[in-house]
Amino acid sequence: MSSEIPITPSGNITAPTPQNTPLQHAPIAAGLSRPTVPDISEDNEEEGEPEVTKEQAALLGMVQGRLASLIGKSSGYIESLPTEVKRSIEALKGVQVKQNELHDRYKRECLALEQKYLELAKPLYERRHAIISGSAEPTTEEVEQGEKQSVKDDEEYTPLPKDITGAHEIPEFWLTALRNHLGISDLITDRDAGALKYLKDVRLAYLEEGKPAFKISFHFAPNEYFENEVLEKTYLFRDELGYTGDFIYDRAIGTEIKWKDDKDLTKEFEIKKQRNKNTNRTRLVRKARPTESFFNFFNPAVPPADDAVEKGDIDEEELEEIEDKLELDYQIGEDLREKVIPRAVDYFTGKAIEYDIMDEDDDDEYEDLDDDDDDDEGRFDDDDSDEDPLPRRRGPPKGRGGAPAGSGNVNPEECKQQ
Repeated sequence: MSSEIPITPSGNITAPTPQNTPLQHAPIAAGLSRPTVPDISEDNEEEGEPEVTKEQAALLGMVQGRLASLIGKSSGYIESLPTEVKRSIEALKGVQVKQNELHDRYKRECLALEQKYLELAKPLYERRHAIISGSAEPTTEEVEQGEKQSVKDDEEYTPLPKDITGAHEIPEFWLTALRNHLGISDLITDRDAGALKYLKDVRLAYLEEGKPAFKISFHFAPNEYFENEVLEKTYLFRDELGYTGDFIYDRAIGTEIKWKDDKDLTKEFEIKKQRNKNTNRTRLVRKARPTESFFNFFNPAVPPADDAVEKGDIDEEELEEIEDKLELDYQIGEDLREKVIPRAVDYFTGKAIEYDIMDEDDDDEYEDLDDDDDDDEGRFDDDDSDEDPLPRRRGPPKGRGGAPAGSGNVNPEECKQQ
């Protein structure tokens, strides 16, 4: 097997070692293997740093092109090893196969555990719906438990009078809860709010035991916007697990909304005047155009076919746009499943907003350190090490990767429970 010899930015040839073996998917844009030629930027000019010369720019382009050609290619180091060592490497691959099989079992058992605990939680969700809708009166025990939690959250909390009785509907509960989610609130327009006032419950279900797919159902009271009583969104995953050990996102399917006359919130209508070129007569034409709406959630983007991507039938810009839509759609579904549905009352009261904002701002609290910021022993200063780390927000996978269960930052010793 032929090999490529890595070349440093200075033009020197380096020995083929594991350290300079090109990575299979090493993104040059991410800073890996980037040559140390100064960047051209306004900041550099303001700080008085020397500009990059034409020769340096040409060298940079040549080196980047060279590095790009090396991605996915071997340095020749593995091929140069003795046969006895190669045999040991193959044995390591065999061990890895067994590790992968064990990890797959773990992921699937976590999925089964989520399904089990969702079934156990169903009576609690039904009880929650009864209280929200005003069809059942809260018990004294439920109120007392809630007030104990309120005191923990706010020491100045004032207990409610004890003589309040009866069942009372909580108005616009789900509309308020959805609006208090950072991502979903961006999807809800003022026009959508009128329809979402009729939203009475949001429920989660897994399609089949052991299968990586889940469904979110939005239950509506009769309204003047659409005929559907239930709007559903189903997220499907592939049966096999991906390289990282997570279920791979396949596609999502939404309910077709049966809009009533002139009530389609996903379209804007306008009246245009047209003139006949032959008769000179005019007429009024009503035209519709797509518009932003929460209800576009039920008409998700369709992932491009693998062969279309491989053949290049879809240009890079269009593919990136589709990927962005898929990522957003996947993340909203995951947040509904993992956050909003299990902790609906926290989103209604706004308690959850604080934690979501902390998760979003977590990365903003830190900045990259230059080499000079290291201490002499190669360690970084950590004045806040005594504080508990904030939970990290798991972003959606790029390229239809992801998992409905046991993915992201899951503790191997404790599967996530619904």
